[in-house]
Amino acid sequence: MTGLVSRMRGFGTTIFAEMSALATRTGAINLGQGFPDTEGPVEVLDAATAAIEAGHNQYPPGRGIPELRTQIAGHQQDWYGLEHDPQTEILVTAGATEAIAAALLALCEPGDEVIALEPTYDSYAASVALAGARLVPVRLEFPEHRLDLEQLRASVTDRTRLILLNTPHNPTGRVLTRSELTGVAEVAAEHDLVVVSDEVYEHLVFDGRDHIPFATLPGMAQRTLTISSGGKTFSTTGWKIGWVCGPAELITAVTTTKQFLTYVNGGPFQYGIAAGLALPRPRIEAIGHQMQAQRDLLVDGLSGLGLPLAPSEGTYFVTADVAVLGASDAYEFCRTLPQQCGVVAIPSQVFHADPAGVETLVRFAFCKQPAVLTEAVERLSSLA
Repeated sequence: MTGLVSRMRGFGTTIFAEMSALATRTGAINLGQGFPDTEGPVEVLDAATAAIEAGHNQYPPGRGIPELRTQIAGHQQDWYGLEHDPQTEILVTAGATEAIAAALLALCEPGDEVIALEPTYDSYAASVALAGARLVPVRLEFPEHRLDLEQLRASVTDRTRLILLNTPHNPTGRVLTRSELTGVAEVAAEHDLVVVSDEVYEHLVFDGRDHIPFATLPGMAQRTLTISSGGKTFSTTGWKIGWVCGPAELITAVTTTKQFLTYVNGGPFQYGIAAGLALPRPRIEAIGHQMQAQRDLLVDGLSGLGLPLAPSEGTYFVTADVAVLGASDAYEFCRTLPQQCGVVAIPSQVFHADPAGVETLVRFAFCKQPAVLTEAVERLSSLA
């Protein structure tokens, strides 16, 4: 018996599981894995509880409960002016991770190429491998992490099937500009590519920036699958309620693969996320404002320790260069950090196919209570 298939042998336990287990084992503050340490809006939690008590505990409809699909369609219309038929153009998934995997499995043949912005969230490479395709990275360089459109254009070959986009971008915190997105759209149109746009941090953008859904660009709605979830916005990451919106033909394709992954999931939780999407706009905007305040707290603290930082324009994350703390290998730095000062972080190397040039970069999460962030900075100060 050879065990694991060859295309998946480069993937072991995820770095997030490894570092979170290390945090639990050592009692360290976990600034590694991106999950909040506060509860989401009470309306969201109460709606899920009510759904359980009302008996919504069996299989939900294959594409998601009508209430949630209707709210997703209304959200896309109200916030971005995007029109989607909730019956044919929206699919509820087991988080954004399943949506990405199902999309790649549905759309890629073995040997196809998928372009993605690097550093890439770790599930991207694994999902591409599951589909038998090949990941082609386009690197965003620290600290500004700007998209090089010429590099993107040069990465397209006759095997390219789709572009896997992510904005706001995890792990860098970049929010792609309209100019950058327009450049991606031009490449997609020129080469007749599908774009899978991961927009799970859509409501966590800072400093007055706007999130620009890729599907709103001229001509892109019919070639774009837009992915989001309730986990990040409503602090319910454990519920794993995500969704994908797009043209009916593409949604049907993704549904065909999704139904053989989880089939359905989280019936009562779907009612909770529907309640979240129905919240008034100021309530949702306030979530982003609070996260910006937490970003400011951690960024100010890390800057005070002399760490060079990438601008964090959105998401839960900020990237720092820890070379000034004497580190030469971020992976080793992160493995020993809990013992050194009681903090856990993620080495940026794990988000790259080639770690050259990012050996001392580390991602910190600020989706924690202010007192926790303050304590983490104080602990890190012992290394400075």
